[in-house]
Amino acid sequence: MKKNYTRFIVYAAVIAALYAVLTHLQNILLPGSASMAIQMRISEALCVLAFFTPAAIPGLSIGCLVFNLTFAGTLPLDFLVGTLATYLAAQGMWLTRNRTVKGYPLLGMLLPALTNAILVGWELSVYIGGGFWLNAVYVAIGEAVVLLVLGTALYYGLKRRSLAEKLFS
Repeated sequence: MKKNYTRFIVYAAVIAALYAVLTHLQNILLPGSASMAIQMRISEALCVLAFFTPAAIPGLSIGCLVFNLTFAGTLPLDFLVGTLATYLAAQGMWLTRNRTVKGYPLLGMLLPALTNAILVGWELSVYIGGGFWLNAVYVAIGEAVVLLVLGTALYYGLKRRSLAEKLFS
């Protein structure tokens, strides 16, 4: 029992560190690309890990929080709103992991776009204006592109090579 709990904590910590580091690295290499209205955070592809382990739920949430706390350009509400959006998306992905369309978890892949569109779209409307729907669409586009392209590649890479079972069982 203690071994499983320790493994869970380690997985969550590694996922959190990967998320925060990848997002910072992207901001260094492509300034602003991970924090603008149409943000394409490459680290969001890690959300697919929530299909394979529940440890991804706190891992992704804490990783998002760590990035938002350590990035100077973060809007104050993003500590709460961005982290909540990531938590809800990861939780939803874990819960819908078995709902697939021909073996592909389409609903789960779109959950980060939905949660971030609503929550971060609202947050951007508060801070920069532009209207909720416009901001929500911009956020959804960025999330959907990352998840449907990079997330799908990561998902099938983990599935086809049986890496998910080796890593998370």
